[in-house]
Amino acid sequence: MKTHKRIPPSTVGRGRAVKEVMTPDLVHWCDRLTDIRLGDSLTLYPSWEKPTVIVSDGGYGVLGFEGDTSGHLALPDWYESHIAAWSQQATPVTTLWFWNSEIGWAAVHPVLEKYGWRYMNANIWNKGKGHLAGNVNTRKIRRFPVVSEVCVQYTFEVKVDGLSLKAWLRQEWKRTGLPFRVANEACGVRNVATRKYFNQGHLWYFPPTEMFEKLQQYANQHGDPEGKPYFVLDGKQPGTAEQWSRRRSTFHCPHGFTNVWDRPALRDHERCKVHGESGKAVHFNQKPLDLMSVIIEASSDVGDVIWEPFGGLFTACIAARRLGRKAFGGEIDATYFHYGVQRMIEESLRSGHPQ
Repeated sequence: MKTHKRIPPSTVGRGRAVKEVMTPDLVHWCDRLTDIRLGDSLTLYPSWEKPTVIVSDGGYGVLGFEGDTSGHLALPDWYESHIAAWSQQATPVTTLWFWNSEIGWAAVHPVLEKYGWRYMNANIWNKGKGHLAGNVNTRKIRRFPVVSEVCVQYTFEVKVDGLSLKAWLRQEWKRTGLPFRVANEACGVRNVATRKYFNQGHLWYFPPTEMFEKLQQYANQHGDPEGKPYFVLDGKQPGTAEQWSRRRSTFHCPHGFTNVWDRPALRDHERCKVHGESGKAVHFNQKPLDLMSVIIEASSDVGDVIWEPFGGLFTACIAARRLGRKAFGGEIDATYFHYGVQRMIEESLRSGHPQ
C-alpha cells in the first residue's frame, strides 16, 4: 500500500497585528508573584512550580498569529507535546482551562483525554450581536454568524493502583468482602453510599472527606483481615480525610454565573495598543481580564500556582497576581513578549509589587 508523506499545514498567513518585529530589552521578568520568560514553554515547564491551574490560549487553527495552523485538523499535533508535558507536572488538584473555537476544541479533546484530562464543562463566551458589525455579509454567508469561543474546564485524573477514583473506591470495598449495602450503615446514610459513592456511571459522586474516612475506618474494622489495610492512598497506611481532600481540584462557583458568559468582545481602552489609545491592537486574540479572573478565582486559592503557557500579553498572569496567586508564563514570539512584559511592568507598579 502506498503511503503519502504528511504535509504540515501552512502557518504563514495573517500573522501578527503588529508587523514590526521587536527585540525585547528583557527576556525574563519576575517578582515574588510573577515569572514570565521569552521562549518555548516546553523548555520552561521543568523550572516552574507544579500548577494548580493551567490557562491554555494557544493555536486556534485560524492563522491568528505566526505559528498558528491554517485549520483545526493540525491542532492535535500542535498541542500534543504541550499536553503531554502538562500531564507530567499536573497533580490531582490541577484544573485546565482550554480556550479555543468550538471545532478547535473538538479536534484537541481526544488528545486531552489520552493524557488523563477529564472533561468537566464547556463554557461559552458569547460576545453578542455587536461583534458582527462590519464583519459579516449575511447575504452571502452559508452558516449562522459566529460570535462565540469556548473555554473548557478539565481536571487531571491521577489513578490509584491503576484505577480511576470511582473504580478504585468500589474495588477497595469489594476487597473487604462486605456487602455493598453495609457501606450506607458505615456512612450513617440511607442509600447515598451505594447509589453515588460506588456508582460507576455519570451519577458517581466524589465522597466528602468525612464520608471517605468513615468508609475507610469501617472497612479496616470489619473487613476481611487478610486484605488489610484498605483504602490506602500513600502506599502505606489507610487514607485520611486530608489525603482524600487532595485527590480533587478546587472549585468555588461564583454566584449567578452559568456556563454561558455574555460579555462583549474587547473594545477601545480594554485592548493593548501599539501607540496608546490611538494605535492599533497588539494582539488579535487578547482575552478579557475579567473572564480570566473568574476562572482563576473559581479554581484556585490565594497562594496557588497558575500557568500561562501561551502568554501573548499575559492576561492570565495579570489576573493571577491581582488575585494573590503565583503565576508562570512563557511567550515564544519576541514582539508579543515585548508588549506583554511592558504591560506586566506597568501592572506591577500599579499594584505596588515592584520587581
